[in-house]
Amino acid sequence: MASTIIIFDFDKTIIDVDSDNWVMENLGATQLFNELRPTMPWNPLMDRIMGELHSQGRTIDEIVECLKRIPLDPHIISAIKSAHSLGCDMRVVSDANLFYIETVLKHHGIFGCFTEINTNPSYVDEAGRLRIFPYHDFTKSPHGCNLCPPNMCKGRVIERIQASTNSKEKKRFIYLGDGRGDYCPTLKLNEGDYVMPRKNYPVWDLITSNIGLIKAEIHEWSNGEELEKTLMQLVKSSTSAQLLSVDCKSQAKQLKTHEGLAKALHVQQ
Repeated sequence: MASTIIIFDFDKTIIDVDSDNWVMENLGATQLFNELRPTMPWNPLMDRIMGELHSQGRTIDEIVECLKRIPLDPHIISAIKSAHSLGCDMRVVSDANLFYIETVLKHHGIFGCFTEINTNPSYVDEAGRLRIFPYHDFTKSPHGCNLCPPNMCKGRVIERIQASTNSKEKKRFIYLGDGRGDYCPTLKLNEGDYVMPRKNYPVWDLITSNIGLIKAEIHEWSNGEELEKTLMQLVKSSTSAQLLSVDCKSQAKQLKTHEGLAKALHVQQ
């Protein structure tokens, strides 16, 4: 089981744009968004806009092609593939939606690098319309976190992931994000973990303004090249520390065995 768990935000972290805004701008729904934004919560608004686009004759194939044009820095693709090859357990925790994330990751050949995607559910219905729903049903069971938007508390997701890990093996978390919604999960990280906030973005501002509340080690980044360099350094550092820990445990076990009863070393001829 992987000793390092890397958690990525999606918008403006894996990709360099906000996926909702990208689709609306490229499919001509910005004016409708501006008209409806003051009257509706975000997820119902996105669902409404998908309905309007469908009624205008926009197809799922057009949405897919639009998503495939989203810019994704080659350094980030390389970082994800490298971390995967080193045995890291990588997950997505995002306020985007499943259809967008899955489409983009598959297009760039990195969907299989992730073990889990936590985001707002979405699916294509029988009529061919994309439906989008909130991760937390805030109308029936609000999550109660005043740091997060009503549809998703990323901190609660992190707590669930932490609780699900093997308690016998120390897990080191690396969290990467950019937005205000990434601050709450940062507060859930422990000593020995790392947080990688995108510099001069909302989560970086919140972290630097409340530095005393952060237990994790902070490593900022600004672009894909810096993300790759910093993440690889942290992964290799974490891997080295884990190997050292295992080696120390092995030596201690050997010493304990020797104390009990010395055993001959059989040398193969």
